[in-house]
Amino acid sequence: MMLNVLNVVLKQRTENKMSYKFFPHTDDEMQAMLQTAGVKSLDDLYQDVPQQLQLKKEYELPESMSEIEVRRFFDDLGMGNITMRTFLGAGYYDHYSPAVVQDIVKRSEFLTAYTPYQAEISQGTLQYIFEYQSMMAELTGMEVSNASMYDGTTATAEAMMMAVANAKKRKRVLISETISPYVLRVVKTYAKYQGIQIDMVPAKGGVMDHDALKVELEKDDVAGVIVATPNFYGILEDYSGVAEMCHEHKALLIMHCVATALSVVKTPAEWGADIAVGDGQSLGIPLNYGGPYVGFLCTTKKLIRKMPGRIVGATKDADGKRAFVLTLQAREQHIRREKATSNICSNQSLMALYVTVYMGLMGAKGLKEVNSISYSNAHYLADSLVKTGLFEMAYPDKPFLNEFAVKTKLNIDELQEYCGEEYLQCGLKIADDTLLLAVTETYSREDCDDLVDACVTFNEEQEGK
Repeated sequence: MMLNVLNVVLKQRTENKMSYKFFPHTDDEMQAMLQTAGVKSLDDLYQDVPQQLQLKKEYELPESMSEIEVRRFFDDLGMGNITMRTFLGAGYYDHYSPAVVQDIVKRSEFLTAYTPYQAEISQGTLQYIFEYQSMMAELTGMEVSNASMYDGTTATAEAMMMAVANAKKRKRVLISETISPYVLRVVKTYAKYQGIQIDMVPAKGGVMDHDALKVELEKDDVAGVIVATPNFYGILEDYSGVAEMCHEHKALLIMHCVATALSVVKTPAEWGADIAVGDGQSLGIPLNYGGPYVGFLCTTKKLIRKMPGRIVGATKDADGKRAFVLTLQAREQHIRREKATSNICSNQSLMALYVTVYMGLMGAKGLKEVNSISYSNAHYLADSLVKTGLFEMAYPDKPFLNEFAVKTKLNIDELQEYCGEEYLQCGLKIADDTLLLAVTETYSREDCDDLVDACVTFNEEQEGK
């Protein structure tokens, strides 16, 4: 059928002029294709779309404009945006990204960053995927890394399915209550349709209860355990003995991580984890209404064939020169469907390139400096808030890096609204009396002081009413 349509189109292209300058088909070509498809009009192609979902009016498009008018229009539109200093975190952080990153990402050998089916013409793409894998493996301490995961939440879901596939007959996974609720929601969705049972390990004082974990593992029906570092409350948990406990009962340990933190805290490999997952957004990707970001998944060589995604390897070509190839492809379009481990690995390669360039520019020293400044700013803000007498640390005896939770008797909803009028986003409300705040290297102590002053002024105004 397709060949017949193409033959008709090619024939009529030489005989007819196009209806519109920028449309690829003439009216006669369109009629020929409709006839071949067995319909009378373009509207017939949408007959299965409910009437209430179909647009019944003209598009509200502006009149045509010149380039300079278009630029002026969008400049004016942009002036309506309100730029706020945000102390939000919860898994996504406002880190500085050097300007050169975007210039390198735009280079032609990298720009068309889709699946590199033909290695001989995809060397630029294959090389940066190889470098990305190498850097992520070093960052997590794991032996291998894949490429092309959507984000940290779906990467965690994929790790859950890896654990179940590895355990074969076990369909139960334990998750710490201290993991992000946003990650948990996605993992539970995947579990529901995979027939996987999810059970929570309770928290005690902001960290996972190891004794409760031990009780669940002793039932010997657990495929994997998912924990977080840092956890949702920003706490750096002590996972000493957890890996040994899991392995004793033939369960895998999966760690959901904040990527940039791994340059200064104990790595998943050092904790004895089998799989490390998370979101690469904190490695310089700008905040952008939820994406696009990139997930990472790193593991041991033992689990490499259970891993979704692809692996790029280095080799030599016929002339003995260094070259790169796709070494492992676990996606269903590359192999028999029943042997595929995942179908989620549609390409996030451009974002993988972004974090690769960022890490290459920053280096180990730069990443440590980012975390050092973030740590200093966060602890300064925490101390300043507590000194006002309006806040207290939710978990005062627990270590944190750049994110922390505070309790307050203030009305959090009204406080956030007040701070918003001062162009400040006052953290994330995680309970009626609890705020989660994050600080990075992009904010100064003056920014922290402004937030503290806004909280104090809000309280004074409330008391004066």
